[in-house]
Amino acid sequence: MRNKYLYITLLSILGLNAEAQEQLIAQTPRLVVTITIDQLRTDYLETYAPLYGTDGLRRLLTEGKVFTNGTYNFTPVDRASAIASLYTGTSPYYHGITAEEWLDKETLRPQNCVRDQKIGYSPQFLATSTISDELKMATNGIAKVFAFAPTADAAILSAGHAADGAAWMANGKWGTTTYFRPLNQWLSGYTRLYQPDANSNKSVTDATLKCIEQAGIGNDDKTDMISLTYEAGQQMESYVALDRQIAQLLNGIEHQIPKDRVLFVITGTTSREEEEEDHLERYRIPTGTFYINRTANLLNMYLGAVFGSAKYVEFCHKNHLYFNHQLLRQKNIHLGEISSRSQEFLLQISGVRNVYTANQLLTSDSYLLESIRNGFNVEKCGDLIIDIAPGWKLINEDTSEQSSTRSAHVPFPIIIYGAGTKAERIQTPVTVDRIAPAIARAIRIRAPNACVAEPLF
Repeated sequence: MRNKYLYITLLSILGLNAEAQEQLIAQTPRLVVTITIDQLRTDYLETYAPLYGTDGLRRLLTEGKVFTNGTYNFTPVDRASAIASLYTGTSPYYHGITAEEWLDKETLRPQNCVRDQKIGYSPQFLATSTISDELKMATNGIAKVFAFAPTADAAILSAGHAADGAAWMANGKWGTTTYFRPLNQWLSGYTRLYQPDANSNKSVTDATLKCIEQAGIGNDDKTDMISLTYEAGQQMESYVALDRQIAQLLNGIEHQIPKDRVLFVITGTTSREEEEEDHLERYRIPTGTFYINRTANLLNMYLGAVFGSAKYVEFCHKNHLYFNHQLLRQKNIHLGEISSRSQEFLLQISGVRNVYTANQLLTSDSYLLESIRNGFNVEKCGDLIIDIAPGWKLINEDTSEQSSTRSAHVPFPIIIYGAGTKAERIQTPVTVDRIAPAIARAIRIRAPNACVAEPLF
Protein backbone atom coordinates (compact mmCIF):
# COMPACT_ATOMS: atom_id res chain seq x y z
CA MET A 1 0.00 0.00 0.00
CA ARG A 2 2.84 2.33 0.93
CA ASN A 3 4.46 1.73 -2.49
CA LYS A 4 1.18 2.56 -4.17
CA TYR A 5 0.93 5.95 -2.44
CA LEU A 6 4.61 6.62 -3.18
CA TYR A 7 4.00 5.83 -6.84
CA ILE A 8 1.02 8.20 -6.97
CA THR A 9 3.06 10.94 -5.27
CA LEU A 10 5.90 10.57 -7.77
CA LEU A 11 3.48 10.75 -10.67
CA SER A 12 1.99 13.92 -9.24
CA ILE A 13 5.42 15.52 -8.85
CA LEU A 14 6.39 14.54 -12.39
CA GLY A 15 3.09 15.90 -13.66
CA LEU A 16 3.66 19.20 -11.89
CA ASN A 17 7.20 19.41 -13.24
CA ALA A 18 5.96 18.75 -16.78
CA GLU A 19 3.30 21.42 -16.37
CA ALA A 20 5.90 23.88 -15.06
CA GLN A 21 8.19 23.13 -17.99
CA GLU A 22 5.34 23.69 -20.44
CA GLN A 23 4.60 27.04 -18.81
CA LEU A 24 8.27 27.95 -18.98
CA ILE A 25 8.43 27.09 -22.69
CA ALA A 26 5.21 29.02 -23.32
CA GLN A 27 6.82 32.16 -21.88
CA THR A 28 9.43 32.28 -24.63
CA PRO A 29 8.76 35.41 -26.75
CA ARG A 30 7.03 34.79 -30.06
CA LEU A 31 8.75 37.88 -31.46
CA VAL A 32 11.95 39.77 -30.70
CA VAL A 33 12.05 43.36 -31.96
CA THR A 34 15.49 44.97 -31.87
CA ILE A 35 15.53 48.73 -32.39
CA THR A 36 18.82 50.50 -33.00
CA ILE A 37 18.51 54.29 -32.94
CA ASP A 38 21.43 55.96 -34.68
CA GLN A 39 23.06 58.63 -32.47
CA LEU A 40 20.58 58.18 -29.60
CA ARG A 41 21.83 59.93 -26.45
CA THR A 42 20.66 59.47 -22.87
CA ASP A 43 20.94 63.18 -22.03
CA TYR A 44 18.81 64.28 -25.00
CA LEU A 45 16.33 61.46 -24.41
CA GLU A 46 15.76 62.59 -20.82
CA THR A 47 15.88 66.34 -21.52
CA TYR A 48 13.02 66.18 -24.02
CA ALA A 49 10.96 63.69 -21.97
CA PRO A 50 8.27 66.27 -20.96
CA LEU A 51 7.41 66.63 -24.65
CA TYR A 52 6.70 62.92 -25.24
CA GLY A 53 3.30 61.30 -25.36
CA THR A 54 2.34 58.44 -23.06
CA ASP A 55 2.66 55.58 -25.57
CA GLY A 56 6.17 56.01 -26.97
CA LEU A 57 9.53 56.86 -25.42
CA ARG A 58 7.92 57.75 -22.09
CA ARG A 59 6.40 54.27 -21.88
CA LEU A 60 9.79 52.70 -22.51
CA LEU A 61 11.45 54.87 -19.86
CA THR A 62 8.81 54.18 -17.18
CA GLU A 63 7.88 50.55 -17.88
CA GLY A 64 11.15 49.13 -19.24
CA LYS A 65 14.43 47.98 -17.74
CA VAL A 66 16.57 51.03 -18.54
CA PHE A 67 20.36 50.96 -18.54
CA THR A 68 21.20 54.68 -18.76
CA ASN A 69 24.93 54.36 -19.37
CA GLY A 70 25.50 52.18 -22.42
CA THR A 71 28.95 52.09 -23.98
CA TYR A 72 31.02 50.33 -26.64
CA ASN A 73 34.13 48.39 -25.67
CA PHE A 74 36.10 49.52 -28.73
CA THR A 75 37.11 52.66 -30.57
CA PRO A 76 36.54 54.27 -33.01
CA VAL A 77 32.80 53.60 -33.37
CA ASP A 78 30.56 54.44 -36.31
CA ARG A 79 27.13 53.20 -37.38
CA ALA A 80 28.34 50.06 -39.16
CA SER A 81 30.80 48.89 -36.52
CA ALA A 82 28.23 49.63 -33.80
CA ILE A 83 25.42 47.62 -35.42
CA ALA A 84 27.71 44.71 -36.27
CA SER A 85 28.86 44.59 -32.65
CA LEU A 86 25.31 44.76 -31.30
CA TYR A 87 24.18 41.72 -33.27
CA THR A 88 27.35 39.61 -33.02
CA GLY A 89 28.04 40.32 -29.35
CA THR A 90 31.71 40.94 -30.07
CA SER A 91 34.08 43.63 -31.35
CA PRO A 92 35.52 44.45 -34.81
CA TYR A 93 38.66 42.53 -33.84
CA TYR A 94 36.58 39.39 -34.43
CA HIS A 95 33.57 40.32 -36.58
CA GLY A 96 35.65 42.40 -39.04
CA ILE A 97 33.39 45.44 -39.57
CA THR A 98 35.77 48.19 -38.43
CA ALA A 99 33.86 51.03 -40.12
CA GLU A 100 31.36 51.87 -42.83
CA GLU A 101 34.35 51.98 -45.17
CA TRP A 102 37.98 50.88 -45.08
CA LEU A 103 40.90 50.58 -47.49
CA ASP A 104 41.11 47.41 -49.57
CA LYS A 105 44.78 46.46 -49.28
CA GLU A 106 44.75 44.67 -52.63
CA THR A 107 43.26 47.46 -54.76
CA LEU A 108 44.18 50.42 -52.51
CA ARG A 109 40.63 51.66 -52.96
CA PRO A 110 37.94 52.33 -50.34
CA GLN A 111 35.70 49.33 -49.67
CA ASN A 112 32.16 49.76 -48.33
CA CYS A 113 31.34 47.29 -45.58
CA VAL A 114 28.33 45.75 -47.39
CA ARG A 115 29.13 46.33 -51.06
CA ASP A 116 29.52 43.11 -53.02
CA GLN A 117 31.13 43.15 -56.47
CA LYS A 118 29.05 40.19 -57.64
CA ILE A 119 25.52 40.85 -56.38
CA GLY A 120 25.54 44.45 -55.18
CA TYR A 121 25.12 44.08 -51.42
CA SER A 122 25.80 41.30 -48.92
CA PRO A 123 27.16 40.64 -45.40
CA GLN A 124 30.25 38.94 -46.88
CA PHE A 125 32.65 40.90 -44.65
CA LEU A 126 30.80 40.06 -41.44
CA ALA A 127 33.09 37.32 -40.15
CA THR A 128 31.03 35.86 -37.30
CA SER A 129 27.45 34.75 -36.70
CA THR A 130 24.76 37.11 -35.42
CA ILE A 131 21.95 36.50 -32.95
CA SER A 132 19.50 36.17 -35.86
CA ASP A 133 21.78 33.60 -37.54
CA GLU A 134 21.76 31.54 -34.35
CA LEU A 135 17.96 31.79 -34.22
CA LYS A 136 17.71 30.49 -37.78
CA MET A 137 20.01 27.56 -37.00
CA ALA A 138 18.22 26.73 -33.74
CA THR A 139 14.84 26.52 -35.50
CA ASN A 140 16.14 24.74 -38.60
CA GLY A 141 15.29 27.80 -40.68
CA ILE A 142 11.67 28.03 -39.52
CA ALA A 143 12.05 31.33 -37.63
CA LYS A 144 11.34 34.40 -39.75
CA VAL A 145 13.97 37.16 -39.71
CA PHE A 146 13.66 40.57 -41.39
CA ALA A 147 15.50 43.90 -41.12
CA PHE A 148 14.48 47.43 -42.15
CA ALA A 149 16.68 50.53 -42.04
CA PRO A 150 17.37 53.88 -43.72
CA THR A 151 20.76 52.63 -45.00
CA ALA A 152 22.08 49.45 -46.60
CA ASP A 153 24.79 48.85 -44.00
CA ALA A 154 22.33 49.10 -41.09
CA ALA A 155 19.79 46.79 -42.75
CA ILE A 156 22.22 44.10 -43.92
CA LEU A 157 24.42 43.95 -40.82
CA SER A 158 21.40 43.73 -38.50
CA ALA A 159 19.86 41.03 -40.74
CA GLY A 160 22.96 38.84 -40.57
CA HIS A 161 23.77 36.01 -42.97
CA ALA A 162 20.63 33.87 -42.86
CA ALA A 163 17.72 36.35 -42.79
CA ASP A 164 14.59 36.09 -44.92
CA GLY A 165 15.25 39.59 -46.20
CA ALA A 166 16.50 43.13 -45.57
CA ALA A 167 15.29 46.42 -47.04
CA TRP A 168 16.60 49.98 -46.96
CA MET A 169 15.97 53.33 -48.62
CA ALA A 170 17.93 54.33 -51.72
CA ASN A 171 17.11 57.15 -54.16
CA GLY A 172 13.47 57.34 -53.13
CA LYS A 173 12.90 53.58 -53.44
CA TRP A 174 13.30 50.47 -51.33
CA GLY A 175 16.57 48.66 -51.86
CA THR A 176 17.05 44.92 -51.38
CA THR A 177 19.62 42.28 -52.23
CA THR A 178 19.44 38.88 -53.90
CA TYR A 179 21.92 37.56 -51.31
CA PHE A 180 19.06 36.37 -49.11
CA ARG A 181 17.76 33.27 -50.88
CA PRO A 182 15.17 32.12 -51.57
CA LEU A 183 13.80 35.59 -52.26
CA ASN A 184 10.99 36.29 -49.81
CA GLN A 185 7.78 36.82 -51.76
CA TRP A 186 6.21 39.22 -49.29
CA LEU A 187 9.29 41.46 -49.15
CA SER A 188 9.67 41.37 -52.93
CA GLY A 189 6.08 42.50 -53.37
CA TYR A 190 6.21 45.16 -50.66
CA THR A 191 9.38 46.84 -51.93
CA ARG A 192 8.02 46.81 -55.47
CA LEU A 193 4.57 48.22 -54.65
CA TYR A 194 5.42 50.76 -51.93
CA GLN A 195 7.74 53.75 -51.99
CA PRO A 196 9.41 54.93 -48.78
CA ASP A 197 8.22 58.15 -47.16
CA ALA A 198 10.48 61.20 -47.00
CA ASN A 199 10.57 60.52 -43.26
CA SER A 200 12.85 57.49 -43.03
CA ASN A 201 11.71 56.60 -39.51
CA LYS A 202 8.07 56.50 -40.65
CA SER A 203 9.02 54.26 -43.57
CA VAL A 204 10.75 51.81 -41.24
CA THR A 205 7.74 51.78 -38.91
CA ASP A 206 5.25 51.20 -41.74
CA ALA A 207 7.33 48.41 -43.27
CA THR A 208 7.73 46.68 -39.90
CA LEU A 209 4.01 46.72 -39.11
CA LYS A 210 3.11 45.49 -42.60
CA CYS A 211 5.66 42.71 -42.25
CA ILE A 212 4.15 41.52 -38.96
CA GLU A 213 0.64 41.72 -40.39
CA GLN A 214 1.23 40.10 -43.77
CA ALA A 215 4.35 37.89 -43.53
CA GLY A 216 3.15 35.58 -40.77
CA ILE A 217 5.33 37.02 -38.01
CA GLY A 218 4.66 35.85 -34.45
CA ASN A 219 1.92 33.40 -35.42
CA ASP A 220 3.39 30.39 -33.60
CA ASP A 221 5.66 29.53 -30.70
CA LYS A 222 8.78 29.59 -32.88
CA THR A 223 10.40 32.92 -32.06
CA ASP A 224 10.67 35.35 -35.00
CA MET A 225 12.88 38.43 -35.14
CA ILE A 226 12.62 41.86 -36.73
CA SER A 227 15.52 44.30 -36.59
CA LEU A 228 14.95 47.94 -37.39
CA THR A 229 17.05 51.08 -37.37
CA TYR A 230 15.83 54.60 -36.65
CA GLU A 231 17.66 57.93 -36.77
CA ALA A 232 17.58 60.24 -33.74
CA GLY A 233 19.36 63.41 -34.83
CA GLN A 234 20.43 66.05 -32.31
CA GLN A 235 17.45 68.41 -32.27
CA MET A 236 14.40 68.53 -30.00
CA GLU A 237 12.08 68.14 -32.99
CA SER A 238 13.75 64.92 -34.06
CA TYR A 239 13.22 63.31 -30.64
CA VAL A 240 9.57 64.37 -30.54
CA ALA A 241 9.06 62.89 -34.02
CA LEU A 242 10.91 59.74 -32.96
CA ASP A 243 8.57 59.43 -29.99
CA ARG A 244 5.56 59.36 -32.31
CA GLN A 245 7.10 56.59 -34.41
CA ILE A 246 7.95 54.51 -31.35
CA ALA A 247 4.37 54.91 -30.10
CA GLN A 248 2.94 53.82 -33.45
CA LEU A 249 5.30 50.84 -33.53
CA LEU A 250 4.54 49.65 -29.98
CA ASN A 251 0.78 50.07 -30.35
CA GLY A 252 0.76 48.43 -33.78
CA ILE A 253 2.73 45.38 -32.64
CA GLU A 254 0.83 44.94 -29.38
CA HIS A 255 -2.44 45.12 -31.33
CA GLN A 256 -1.35 41.97 -33.19
CA ILE A 257 0.75 40.10 -30.60
CA PRO A 258 0.28 40.19 -26.79
CA LYS A 259 2.79 42.37 -24.97
CA ASP A 260 4.01 39.50 -22.81
CA ARG A 261 4.96 37.53 -25.92
CA VAL A 262 7.08 40.30 -27.52
CA LEU A 263 10.57 41.26 -26.35
CA PHE A 264 11.68 44.77 -27.34
CA VAL A 265 15.38 45.65 -27.15
CA ILE A 266 16.19 49.30 -27.81
CA THR A 267 19.63 50.88 -27.90
CA GLY A 268 21.71 53.44 -29.79
CA THR A 269 24.90 53.90 -31.71
CA THR A 270 27.49 56.33 -30.47
CA SER A 271 27.12 60.06 -31.15
CA ARG A 272 29.12 61.38 -34.10
CA GLU A 273 29.25 65.08 -33.35
CA GLU A 274 31.67 67.12 -35.41
CA GLU A 275 33.65 69.75 -33.55
CA GLU A 276 33.07 73.25 -34.91
CA GLU A 277 36.46 74.89 -35.37
CA ASP A 278 35.08 78.44 -35.11
CA HIS A 279 33.25 77.50 -31.91
CA LEU A 280 36.43 76.11 -30.33
CA GLU A 281 38.48 79.14 -31.30
CA ARG A 282 35.82 81.51 -29.99
CA TYR A 283 36.15 80.02 -26.52
CA ARG A 284 39.93 79.66 -26.80
CA ILE A 285 39.86 75.85 -26.68
CA PRO A 286 43.06 74.38 -28.16
CA THR A 287 42.59 73.14 -31.71
CA GLY A 288 44.55 72.57 -34.90
CA THR A 289 44.66 70.86 -38.28
CA PHE A 290 46.49 67.61 -38.94
CA TYR A 291 47.21 66.78 -42.60
CA ILE A 292 47.50 63.02 -42.92
CA ASN A 293 48.81 63.08 -46.52
CA ARG A 294 51.52 65.62 -45.67
CA THR A 295 52.47 63.51 -42.66
CA ALA A 296 52.82 60.44 -44.90
CA ASN A 297 55.15 62.41 -47.20
CA LEU A 298 57.26 63.58 -44.25
CA LEU A 299 57.48 60.03 -42.95
CA ASN A 300 58.61 58.78 -46.36
CA MET A 301 61.38 61.39 -46.37
CA TYR A 302 62.53 60.30 -42.91
CA LEU A 303 62.41 56.59 -43.77
CA GLY A 304 64.26 57.34 -47.02
CA ALA A 305 67.10 58.84 -45.01
CA VAL A 306 67.23 55.71 -42.85
CA PHE A 307 66.63 52.88 -45.35
CA GLY A 308 67.28 54.51 -48.71
CA SER A 309 65.05 56.65 -50.92
CA ALA A 310 61.66 55.00 -51.70
CA LYS A 311 57.94 55.37 -51.07
CA TYR A 312 57.56 53.22 -47.97
CA VAL A 313 54.13 54.53 -46.97
CA GLU A 314 52.03 53.45 -49.92
CA PHE A 315 48.67 54.92 -48.95
CA CYS A 316 46.80 56.67 -46.16
CA HIS A 317 43.10 56.35 -45.35
CA LYS A 318 41.47 58.29 -42.52
CA ASN A 319 44.06 58.06 -39.71
CA HIS A 320 45.64 54.83 -40.99
CA LEU A 321 48.99 54.55 -42.80
CA TYR A 322 49.78 51.54 -45.01
CA PHE A 323 53.31 50.35 -45.81
CA ASN A 324 54.32 48.92 -49.18
CA HIS A 325 54.96 45.36 -47.99
CA GLN A 326 56.36 44.22 -51.31
CA LEU A 327 58.97 46.98 -51.15
CA LEU A 328 59.86 46.02 -47.58
CA ARG A 329 60.45 42.42 -48.67
CA GLN A 330 62.59 43.54 -51.59
CA LYS A 331 64.74 45.68 -49.31
CA ASN A 332 64.75 43.01 -46.58
CA ILE A 333 63.35 45.49 -44.04
CA HIS A 334 61.58 43.95 -41.05
CA LEU A 335 58.06 45.29 -40.52
CA GLY A 336 58.63 45.59 -36.77
CA GLU A 337 61.71 47.76 -37.24
CA ILE A 338 60.19 50.20 -39.72
CA SER A 339 57.02 50.41 -37.62
CA SER A 340 58.97 51.21 -34.48
CA ARG A 341 61.05 53.93 -36.19
CA SER A 342 57.92 55.41 -37.75
CA GLN A 343 56.15 55.45 -34.40
CA GLU A 344 59.01 57.36 -32.79
CA PHE A 345 59.06 59.91 -35.63
CA LEU A 346 55.30 60.51 -35.73
CA LEU A 347 55.02 61.08 -31.99
CA GLN A 348 57.08 64.26 -32.42
CA ILE A 349 54.51 65.88 -34.75
CA SER A 350 52.03 68.44 -33.38
CA GLY A 351 48.49 67.16 -32.96
CA VAL A 352 49.54 63.52 -32.52
CA ARG A 353 48.37 62.12 -29.19
CA ASN A 354 49.53 58.56 -29.80
CA VAL A 355 50.61 56.16 -32.54
CA TYR A 356 49.77 52.45 -32.53
CA THR A 357 51.42 49.80 -34.66
CA ALA A 358 49.61 46.73 -35.95
CA ASN A 359 52.13 44.47 -34.23
CA GLN A 360 51.62 46.31 -30.94
CA LEU A 361 47.86 45.83 -31.08
CA LEU A 362 48.14 42.16 -32.05
CA THR A 363 50.61 41.18 -29.33
CA SER A 364 50.04 43.50 -26.36
CA ASP A 365 47.81 42.38 -23.50
CA SER A 366 47.77 45.79 -21.79
CA TYR A 367 44.29 46.80 -20.60
CA LEU A 368 45.18 50.38 -21.57
CA LEU A 369 45.10 49.31 -25.23
CA GLU A 370 41.96 47.19 -24.94
CA SER A 371 39.49 49.56 -26.63
CA ILE A 372 41.93 50.34 -29.46
CA ARG A 373 42.75 46.65 -29.94
CA ASN A 374 39.05 45.69 -29.96
CA GLY A 375 38.45 48.17 -32.79
CA PHE A 376 41.41 46.84 -34.80
CA ASN A 377 41.24 44.14 -37.46
CA VAL A 378 44.43 43.01 -39.15
CA GLU A 379 42.75 42.54 -42.55
CA LYS A 380 41.01 45.94 -42.61
CA CYS A 381 43.28 48.34 -40.71
CA GLY A 382 46.59 50.02 -41.50
CA ASP A 383 50.10 49.26 -40.27
CA LEU A 384 50.11 52.50 -38.26
CA ILE A 385 47.11 54.13 -36.57
CA ILE A 386 47.53 57.76 -35.58
CA ASP A 387 45.49 59.02 -32.63
CA ILE A 388 44.80 62.73 -33.17
CA ALA A 389 44.50 65.11 -30.22
CA PRO A 390 40.94 66.04 -29.12
CA GLY A 391 39.58 69.10 -30.92
CA TRP A 392 41.93 68.72 -33.89
CA LYS A 393 40.70 68.28 -37.46
CA LEU A 394 42.17 65.58 -39.69
CA ILE A 395 42.37 66.43 -43.41
CA ASN A 396 43.53 64.37 -46.38
CA GLU A 397 44.13 66.81 -49.22
CA ASP A 398 44.52 63.99 -51.74
CA THR A 399 41.00 62.64 -51.15
CA SER A 400 39.31 65.79 -49.73
CA GLU A 401 38.37 63.72 -46.67
CA GLN A 402 38.17 65.43 -43.30
CA SER A 403 36.99 64.65 -39.78
CA SER A 404 37.34 66.02 -36.28
CA THR A 405 38.22 64.26 -33.04
CA ARG A 406 36.23 64.17 -29.83
CA SER A 407 37.21 61.59 -27.21
CA ALA A 408 34.59 62.33 -24.55
CA HIS A 409 32.20 59.47 -23.76
CA VAL A 410 28.56 60.22 -24.62
CA PRO A 411 26.30 57.68 -22.89
CA PHE A 412 23.26 56.18 -24.58
CA PRO A 413 20.50 53.99 -23.14
CA ILE A 414 19.80 50.29 -23.46
CA ILE A 415 16.11 49.56 -22.82
CA ILE A 416 14.48 46.14 -22.41
CA TYR A 417 10.67 46.20 -22.62
CA GLY A 418 7.89 43.62 -22.82
CA ALA A 419 7.92 39.82 -22.32
CA GLY A 420 7.37 40.19 -18.57
CA THR A 421 10.29 42.60 -18.04
CA LYS A 422 10.01 44.53 -14.77
CA ALA A 423 10.56 48.29 -14.71
CA GLU A 424 14.01 49.18 -13.40
CA ARG A 425 16.56 51.94 -13.78
CA ILE A 426 20.25 50.97 -13.74
CA GLN A 427 23.05 53.56 -13.70
CA THR A 428 25.97 51.10 -13.82
CA PRO A 429 27.89 51.35 -17.14
CA VAL A 430 27.28 48.35 -19.43
CA THR A 431 28.74 47.38 -22.80
CA VAL A 432 26.62 46.51 -25.83
CA ASP A 433 28.31 43.15 -26.43
CA ARG A 434 26.13 41.85 -23.58
CA ILE A 435 22.89 42.45 -25.50
CA ALA A 436 23.18 39.53 -27.97
CA PRO A 437 23.81 36.88 -25.28
CA ALA A 438 20.92 38.35 -23.26
CA ILE A 439 18.54 37.89 -26.20
CA ALA A 440 19.91 34.38 -26.70
CA ARG A 441 19.13 33.54 -23.09
CA ALA A 442 15.62 35.00 -23.36
CA ILE A 443 14.73 32.88 -26.40
CA ARG A 444 16.79 29.87 -25.26
CA ILE A 445 19.32 29.57 -28.07
CA ARG A 446 23.10 29.81 -28.32
CA ALA A 447 24.84 33.16 -28.33
CA PRO A 448 26.71 34.16 -31.55
CA ASN A 449 29.86 32.12 -32.15
CA ALA A 450 32.40 34.85 -31.22
CA CYS A 451 30.47 36.19 -28.23
CA VAL A 452 32.04 35.63 -24.79
CA ALA A 453 30.28 38.42 -22.88
CA GLU A 454 27.88 37.76 -20.01
CA PRO A 455 24.17 38.34 -20.70
CA LEU A 456 22.85 41.78 -19.79
CA PHE A 457 19.73 40.35 -18.09
